[in-house]
Amino acid sequence: MPGPKYNEEVSPCLSVVMPAFNEAASIVEVVRLVLAQRPVQEVIVVDDCSQDNTWVLLQEFAGEGRVKLLRHQSNQGKGAALRTGFGHATAPYVLVQDADLEYDPAEYHVLLAPILEGRADVVFGSRFVGAGAHRVLYFWHALGNRILTTLSNMATNINITDMETCYKVFRREVLERITIQEARFGFEPEITAKISKLKVRIYEVPVSYYGRTYAEGKKIGWRDGISAVRCIIKYNFFS
Repeated sequence: MPGPKYNEEVSPCLSVVMPAFNEAASIVEVVRLVLAQRPVQEVIVVDDCSQDNTWVLLQEFAGEGRVKLLRHQSNQGKGAALRTGFGHATAPYVLVQDADLEYDPAEYHVLLAPILEGRADVVFGSRFVGAGAHRVLYFWHALGNRILTTLSNMATNINITDMETCYKVFRREVLERITIQEARFGFEPEITAKISKLKVRIYEVPVSYYGRTYAEGKKIGWRDGISAVRCIIKYNFFS
């Protein structure tokens, strides 16, 4: 039987896990935007040993009851920060949010709808379907994303369009069945492979994308693409 629609009275039910590394330019605005979303029960920010003022700026939220501030003493990577954050999540649903302004928290209702309606256990937010706003940036980066998604789909036998998307939402009990091993951006192909093996209900919804240039702070590079291929092979065929 379908659960409540998002536009009905929905109590806070979402843990937002936000890894952060050298995001002083955007961290305060992003946390404020996340806290402004109706379904957010808590925001778990994991500062991955930033070398700028990220951690100092986060102290603005130290007295906010819905914000948990965690910090790594050494830089470990996005996957490691998410692993830390997932371990502190207490809400029924868990969402991954980057600490930059590439993804819009105002679209949480789109991501949550299939879960709240009782149709999904995991939802991916795709930058490659739908009519949302998309900043025009790097051709080769977009092509690389599509190639990696295709390789992942061939290995998992699921037909998602954006494996590398930041926006992923999980029922917390799904995450509790998975141990994240990858410390860096290999998290994306790893979690996709492991979810596909659980035979849970996966949905995909369109999201907007306001990408950054490398000058503006984008961190993922070609080496991470090579690592993603390794992870697709490892977690689909040898794990």
